[in-house]
Amino acid sequence: MNCFSCFSSHEKKASKKYENIPNHASRPPTQPQTNHHHQQPRPENAGKPQIEATNNKPDNKEGANNIAAQTFTFRELATATKNFRQECLLGEGGFGRVYKGRLDKTGQTVAVKQLDRNGLQGNREFLVEVLMLSLLHHQNLVNLIGYCADGDQRLLVYEYMSLGSLEDHLLELPPGQPPLDWFSRMKIALQAAKGLEYLHDKANPPVIYRDLKSSNILLDSEYNAKLSDFGLAKLGPVGDRSHVSSRVMGTYGYCAPEYQKTGQLTVKSDVYSFGVVFLELITGRRAIDTTRVPQEQNLVTWADPMFREPNRFAELADPLLQGNYPKKSLNQAVAVAAMCLNEDASVRPFISDVVTALSYLGVGPDDNASETACSTPALSRKTSLKKGEKKRPDSSDSTYADERQKAVAEAIEWGSNSRNCNTTSHMYQGPSV
Repeated sequence: MNCFSCFSSHEKKASKKYENIPNHASRPPTQPQTNHHHQQPRPENAGKPQIEATNNKPDNKEGANNIAAQTFTFRELATATKNFRQECLLGEGGFGRVYKGRLDKTGQTVAVKQLDRNGLQGNREFLVEVLMLSLLHHQNLVNLIGYCADGDQRLLVYEYMSLGSLEDHLLELPPGQPPLDWFSRMKIALQAAKGLEYLHDKANPPVIYRDLKSSNILLDSEYNAKLSDFGLAKLGPVGDRSHVSSRVMGTYGYCAPEYQKTGQLTVKSDVYSFGVVFLELITGRRAIDTTRVPQEQNLVTWADPMFREPNRFAELADPLLQGNYPKKSLNQAVAVAAMCLNEDASVRPFISDVVTALSYLGVGPDDNASETACSTPALSRKTSLKKGEKKRPDSSDSTYADERQKAVAEAIEWGSNSRNCNTTSHMYQGPSV
C-alpha cells in the first residue's frame, strides 16, 4: 500500500481520508432552498447525465420514483436534538457530529448530522449527498429524511439506525458484549453487497459509492445493514467508457490499488472496498491497525499469503468466534474475499455475482441447509438469483439440486486452477467477468 496524506475518519476512531477534493460527475445546485415545503433538490442539467433509479417491479423498497427530501430550519433541528446537547451525541469525526433527535411535528426519532464548517465534508459533498439519497432508494441504503441549509449551517437528517455502525459491533466491541456470530456477519455482508448492487446495476447511470467501510454500514435493531454517507459518491462510466477519472478520495486501507495509482474509477473499485470490509467481518481485524506489529498492520497484506493456502484459512477466522462457524462456509467466504481483493480489477467479480455467492453463505443454522448452503457456489451468472429474489428455492427441488451440484463442481475446478496460478499472483484469480 502506498502512503497518502490522510485525515482522521468521520466515525469515533474512523479511518483516514484523502485530502483531495472530488470532481463529481453531476453538478449540484448552488444552494438548496430552505422553505418548509416538501421539495426535491435538483442538479442543473447543463448537459450532465441525470441519475434515475430503474426498477421493473413495483417494490417500494427499491422504487423508481424519486422521493422529495424535506427541508428543515436550524431551529427545528436544534429543538429536535435538545440544542445539540452532549447527551444526544452519537458520534463525531472529520465531517462534524451526529446527534440523536426527535422531530416535534411527527415524533419520529432521527439522526442529525451537523457538518463542521471547517471540516472535511464541504458544501459540494453536502449537496452530492442530498442529491444521491433523494434520487436513490433501496432497503439497504440509509433513508434521507431531509436537510437544512440555513445560512452557513449544513445539516442532514436520516432515519435513526438504533445499533449504530458495523464498526461498533465488530471492531470496537464494548466489554461484556457478545461478538457478532458467523451468520449475522454473513447477513450483514450480503445486505451491504445488495446495496452496492443497486447502485451499480439499477441506478442509471451507475453510481460508484467510493467510501465503503465498516463505519459507513449502519445497523437497525434487527442487524439489517444499510449503506450511509454518500458525500463521495460519483457517477460511473456510461456508453463505451470503461472508467471515470477522479482525484483520489476515499479511506486509507479500503481503496482499490488501481484507483490509488491512476485515479481511474470503476464499479470494480467498490468491489475491492467490499472485499476489505468482508475480510474485516471474517477476521475481526481493522483494515489498518497501527497497534499491531508492523507485518500485521495492513489487513490485506497480512491475509495475502493465506489466500493461496486453503489449509490456513482457519487462521483468518476471528478468534472471538471460537470456531463456531461452518468450515465450508469459512472457506468459501475467504475465497470470495480473495477474489474481490484481486489486484487485477478485470478479474474481480461483479457485485451481482458476489450477492449470488453470499446468498448461499448468509443462511442460518435453522434453514436446514448448514452444510449444503456452505458448499462452494461459483461466482457465475449462470447461477445468479433473479433480481429481488429473497428466498432460496426448496433444496429438495431437482432442478435446484442440479444447479447446486454444477455450481460446486465449477467452484472446485476454479479453486484448483487458482492454486496452480503463477506464484507471483497476489490473490486468487477469479473467473473472467
